[in-house]
Amino acid sequence: MADERKNYSPDERYDLIGKLIEEIKLRRYSFQTGKSYISIVKEFLSSEKTPREFLLSYTNKSKSTMRSAYFALKFFHENVLNTKFEEKLPLARKSLKLPLVLSKEEISKMIESTKNLKHKIVIMFLYYAGLRLDEARNLKWQDIDFDREIIHLKTAKGDKERVVFLHKKLIDMLRMYGTKEEGPIFLSQREGKYNKRTIQQIIKSASKKVGIKKNVTPHTLRHSFATHLLESGADIRYIQQLLGHKDLKTTQIYTHVANKDIKNLANLL
Repeated sequence: MADERKNYSPDERYDLIGKLIEEIKLRRYSFQTGKSYISIVKEFLSSEKTPREFLLSYTNKSKSTMRSAYFALKFFHENVLNTKFEEKLPLARKSLKLPLVLSKEEISKMIESTKNLKHKIVIMFLYYAGLRLDEARNLKWQDIDFDREIIHLKTAKGDKERVVFLHKKLIDMLRMYGTKEEGPIFLSQREGKYNKRTIQQIIKSASKKVGIKKNVTPHTLRHSFATHLLESGADIRYIQQLLGHKDLKTTQIYTHVANKDIKNLANLL
């Protein structure tokens, strides 16, 4: 039974974690999800608690951390131990948290004030193409089609390829940067791909430099990309495709922050 306490030996734990890693790889889960599941299951096996006792130890943590623990244990029991996971966690629906959006003027200031050309292009890809952080850092020159003016993302979230327009401003900046036939676009001084922290710091520094007090992250520029398109009259289903959202409901959150209709309502007073 899934709710029985198990005292695994170190060798048994090692084997179980090995099997867990295999199951995660077979499903091609993201690195971050895999890392989270492995960490939680290791903690669970060392605790020698029942699943219920282990989950109870997480009740003083955030809802998202609690959800991660629950789904990690569920995955482990069903796919590694091959047992039914008996625990039922009354997972509350996530509260609607509206995305932070910058104005076009704020983003223009961030780009203009960034003197390092490579850093400037990072900001422009995040905003003018609406890319996720990992999509930007994994971009290759062969993903860019200058003739058709498109970006063919082959390393998008969930292994789903998608095509995004290549903005004129990005074309001009990339040609100034110096184009190549292949290879990563963003390389560090050590010739390795930019890591997440580097890109996060580029955005943080650029926003602070122009006096933006908001907590700006790389994803803020993606939110701004979607919101500005919506405010300019773009069909929400096209925006869904550009963002690579599976469910339209995910894209519809931007209707809550787009201010075109809100401004029109203000004019009625």
